[in-house]
Amino acid sequence: MTPIEPTWLSVLPALVAIGLAFATRRVIPALFAAVVTGGIVLASQTGNTSDANVVSRFLLPALGSSSYAKILVIYLWSLGGLIGIWEKTGGARHFATVVGGRMAKGPRSSLVFAWLVGVIFHQGGTVSTVLAGTTVKPVTDKHDVAHEELAYVVDSTASPVATVLPFNAWPAYVAALIVGSVPVLPDLASAVKMFFSSIMFNFYGVIAVVMTLLFSLNLLPWVGKRMSAARERARETGALDAPDAEPMLPPETDDDEQSDYTPSLADFFVPIGVLLSVGVLPTVLWDMNLIDEAFVGCALSGMAVAKLRGMKLGDIMDGFISGCRSMTIGALILGLAVTLAKVTKDLDTAQYLVSLMQGQVPVVILPALLTALCMGIAFACGSSWGTYAVVFPVAMPLAWALLPDPTYLQICFGAVLGGAVFGDQCSPISDTTILSSMFTGCDLMDHVHTQIPLALSAAGLGAVLSTIAVVLLT
Repeated sequence: MTPIEPTWLSVLPALVAIGLAFATRRVIPALFAAVVTGGIVLASQTGNTSDANVVSRFLLPALGSSSYAKILVIYLWSLGGLIGIWEKTGGARHFATVVGGRMAKGPRSSLVFAWLVGVIFHQGGTVSTVLAGTTVKPVTDKHDVAHEELAYVVDSTASPVATVLPFNAWPAYVAALIVGSVPVLPDLASAVKMFFSSIMFNFYGVIAVVMTLLFSLNLLPWVGKRMSAARERARETGALDAPDAEPMLPPETDDDEQSDYTPSLADFFVPIGVLLSVGVLPTVLWDMNLIDEAFVGCALSGMAVAKLRGMKLGDIMDGFISGCRSMTIGALILGLAVTLAKVTKDLDTAQYLVSLMQGQVPVVILPALLTALCMGIAFACGSSWGTYAVVFPVAMPLAWALLPDPTYLQICFGAVLGGAVFGDQCSPISDTTILSSMFTGCDLMDHVHTQIPLALSAAGLGAVLSTIAVVLLT
């Protein structure tokens, strides 16, 4: 593909997706319209009419990519199949009754339980949202916690926690982007050290985690009109979703198909143990990323436990297939989201937004501007890591050129880290947002509408604190 000069039209597909999603509450047509818009914009820029053929230009390459195959096989089929098995065995519900039941006595304590699980499963993004949502939903449902509340807690203890407690793949990824960009980052070790030393300046990440705990404890003086209404609805009527909500996963039924099978904690802890031990320990101890193998092993171990404890193979497969089938709508949405990500990449959407920052920028406001820029890019593109790839190589040299001070570099680093997480967390086209809604049983746009005011408050406070930090430094 011949390189093109990105213009304001590069942002148009993302604006169409986000605008239509908010206006119509229909994410699938919004995403498809954005992809079509991307084809038109690309064709107008290249002069090649074949670029307007979005099926061959975007859809087939995106849906045939290894990243989408991984989403289907790992996150949807493996986890969906496991959830189906848990519904057959009653494993997750048994865990909720035995473990969550001891801690959760009401809406407040059940949300604190959800917060703790989110912090424990803090590998970031899809992993955290799927695990935390699946684990705590039976507990919070029992205590009349609105799905909007749970989705916010799950989403806000995913990527934010991963940047505050970064015992995961995040430091290595970011370090590879910034190594050699400034004199004080000559090698990978110094770049990784920059990540850990900048945690205190990742104001959005820290505030988001603390704010979510206060939200769970019902100690926030303000949670936004929509979230307040959702909380009141659930407590007073027991309705966990709004009347017009359309959750991506069908609601659980209370059938008694597995009445001849007695669930145990092994049904829940063995698959989760396999997932955490294979997915986390090799990363921490040997810098090996086996998360894909961990998800597959998780589903297979769930089948094995059910079989060893007496469930018929036919019933196990029925549960697995039922769980996979329930992921159809989510797979379609994520497929279109992946396609839109390819559109924004080919149009250099992020690079265009970064170019708006070029020129002399006052030292004192650069961190706040970087926060806002990353918020916008990640919100438009639906990816924090994609935003990092574009912004970090530009932001670090810019910060060092304005003020060659390691602490100032750390403040700017934290601004990029937190701003991108905000956008990824709140964007309706982000896989994190989609999956946190899916696995908590929440309508996607209800989750987006109720979460944004809280996240914006945290981001605004973070920007103010980063500015104050620079003022104190200079």
